[in-house]
Amino acid sequence: MKNENLCQSCGMDMVEYKETYGTNADGSLSEAYCQHCFANGKFIEEISMSDMIGHWIPHLVESKSISEEDARKQMDAIIPNLKRWKIT
Repeated sequence: MKNENLCQSCGMDMVEYKETYGTNADGSLSEAYCQHCFANGKFIEEISMSDMIGHWIPHLVESKSISEEDARKQMDAIIPNLKRWKIT
């Protein structure tokens, strides 16, 4: 999956879930960030990249039935390459 199809903060798939897009300051939909990360033109939560990675590990372990190590590898490969983390 290409990075441009993902929320540029948390990595959630944005292609299939347009109803979960975040909102820009003008109320328009953000094509870069999901509603869990971005609302009214601002990030909802101040969170470090490391904490974002840690947040997703248990979800991946449960939903994909993979090890914590494999989940961390996946997130370590995705999250640092997203727009939010490249600009900080």
